[in-house]
Amino acid sequence: MNTLKLSLAAMVASVAFAGAAAARDQIQIAGSSTVLPYASIVAEAFGENTDFPTPVVESGGSGAGRKKLCEGVGENTIDIANSSSRIKQSDIDLCAQNGVKDIQEVRIGYDGIVFASDINGAEFAFTPADWHMALAAKVVKDGQLVDNPYKKWNEIRADLPDQEILAFIPGTKHGTREVFDEKVIVDGCKEDGALEALKVANGGDEKAAEKACMALRTDGVSVDIDGDYTETLARIDANKNAIGVFGLSFYQNNTDKLRVATMSGVMPSVETIAKGEYPVSRPLYFYVKNAHLDVIPGLQEYIEFFVSDEMAGPDGPLAAYGLVSDPELAKTQAAVKARTPMGALN
Repeated sequence: MNTLKLSLAAMVASVAFAGAAAARDQIQIAGSSTVLPYASIVAEAFGENTDFPTPVVESGGSGAGRKKLCEGVGENTIDIANSSSRIKQSDIDLCAQNGVKDIQEVRIGYDGIVFASDINGAEFAFTPADWHMALAAKVVKDGQLVDNPYKKWNEIRADLPDQEILAFIPGTKHGTREVFDEKVIVDGCKEDGALEALKVANGGDEKAAEKACMALRTDGVSVDIDGDYTETLARIDANKNAIGVFGLSFYQNNTDKLRVATMSGVMPSVETIAKGEYPVSRPLYFYVKNAHLDVIPGLQEYIEFFVSDEMAGPDGPLAAYGLVSDPELAKTQAAVKARTPMGALN
């Protein structure tokens, strides 16, 4: 009976949407601030080169965008969620609960997460362990797990600058934060030995230890930025000794203001990310609500346009802005053309 009720509700929603579709002829997109400039470039070019209206692209963060995508099916819900981290099972479950069944996962390319400071500041060469020891709530010192005592970078490693620790990092709603936590903080926790100590403190539970690794200090040294990278840049302009976390493309468009650090001895660049050498890189995605494909004018065309060689290829405008072109772009193009919904998460 419950299944029948759900099916009837989905049919009613589908019919209501089909009848009201003419009320909206503009594609609606929300999500990642990292993907935002790429999607804006594509949207503008799409409006200029087709007979369809220019899509509306908004930010708000990867998690918020995926949540909006999963609000349901209908003209009052968005068509695409941009995301700088992969969709979670909790998102998929929320989508299913609200009648959003078939979702396309479209990988547009790759980006790196970089660590940058004021252009006139000191040079930094970081490792993930440096960042964990600088920002973690608990660190290992003299063999003991203690509250983080470090105030300056050179207290962590003697060859780092004699400079107060102050970091502006993406807030928890940003996809960049998820990657930062996993590829910098947790990896650093493993490198500096804190993971083992936290595992002992949590009765051998590795998942609990990893969660404890990601607990950051709350004494003002680590500052969450809920806005986009322009806010982080403004904070660094006002705090010349601070380090900010940015996407590679944002840094590349602000090299007159920012000095970038190496990570594990590698300078971030399109080349080092494409070769898999730079350790803090990630794929970028957008997620499409397939139920809207034949209802919102131009939606299928926009998706195909986005991943075309002319836009997302190595010689396209997205690469010129800083996107690392996906070597498997042709596979993505075929999946988009076939409207292939994503399978189970692996």
